[in-house]
Amino acid sequence: MPQGSSQASPGAGVRGVRPPSPGAGAYGVRPSPGKRPHPAGGRPHRVVLVVDENSNPFEMSCAIEVFGLRRPELGRELYDFRLCAAGPRTRMRDGFFTLTDVAGLDAAEEADTLIVPNRPDTEVPRSREVLDAVRRAHARGARLIGFCSGAFTIAQAGLLDGRRAACHWMWAESFRARFPRVHLEPDVLFVDDGEILTASGSASALDLGLHVVRRDHGVEIANAVSRRLVFAAHRDGGQRQFVERPVPDVPDESLAPLLAWAQERLGAPLTVADLAARAAVSPATLHRRFRAQLGTTPLAWLTGERVALACRLIERGEERLDVVADRSGLGTAANLRARLRQATGLSPSAYRRRFGPPAGEPVRA
Repeated sequence: MPQGSSQASPGAGVRGVRPPSPGAGAYGVRPSPGKRPHPAGGRPHRVVLVVDENSNPFEMSCAIEVFGLRRPELGRELYDFRLCAAGPRTRMRDGFFTLTDVAGLDAAEEADTLIVPNRPDTEVPRSREVLDAVRRAHARGARLIGFCSGAFTIAQAGLLDGRRAACHWMWAESFRARFPRVHLEPDVLFVDDGEILTASGSASALDLGLHVVRRDHGVEIANAVSRRLVFAAHRDGGQRQFVERPVPDVPDESLAPLLAWAQERLGAPLTVADLAARAAVSPATLHRRFRAQLGTTPLAWLTGERVALACRLIERGEERLDVVADRSGLGTAANLRARLRQATGLSPSAYRRRFGPPAGEPVRA
């Protein structure tokens, strides 16, 4: 991420949720069946991160945190994670440190998911051997992920033409000029375009990483990983890169107490008016606070939380759609089907087959 890029760009206003593009799923994320997380012989899905000269340490650390750490509390290994580089010594960004003793670039040949290099010197071409490794991975069906400026690597490999992508807002004009055939989403957090996924800035690497965990292992596991990270479990890809966060007046206008209260009552017939009454503000004021603090609307947030709860109930073994719809606040089985398909691209039965417990296992509370 560029120095000083944590601030909003000049003139940036309140940013909301991008409407879904034609044929896309909820919030502009295109549903994709993806790969099963254990692709062959029962082994964990193998994620390989390629580190290149002048790569950013932060995004490397994000990948290690999400995909590389052992999580014994989950009772299974989610991923087999490896670092690799083209040479035995790799100088990281601004010479902060030199990375040594990682696997050679041949480790990329075994990746089910390959995280490509990102580096702030976007005008410097990537090495031919790195680009060739990325092309080979894509040709054999591996999933590709680019964090921050990683979209430049995938585009330089010629794999983003005609596809959607995200990159940091500071490089948007440069990216468009160099890769006019790529459909750049100008300021979203991340883009899921099937088997090529790209994130914008540094922190959105965590958003995209958790999105991938959710896509591979379901909401329950993704929430467990986010709790370990002490990070928001779900910020939709279509949320803007920068959201106005003005210094609050006294008294504190944080939405946290209201969100916690609502999350405990998702099965109740909550409305935006109920949320506003609980916060002792008008619906218009509540709407402005949601836009400013979360980059979304109260109704979109409430619906997203209800869909996430429905997913958790299905993952825990609840098969009765009317029960799931009622307990999650989605009302009817028909609404549940529509909302779940919009958010995940899957029907409830398909979601259960992918993320639910084995047949015969009792429903968990």
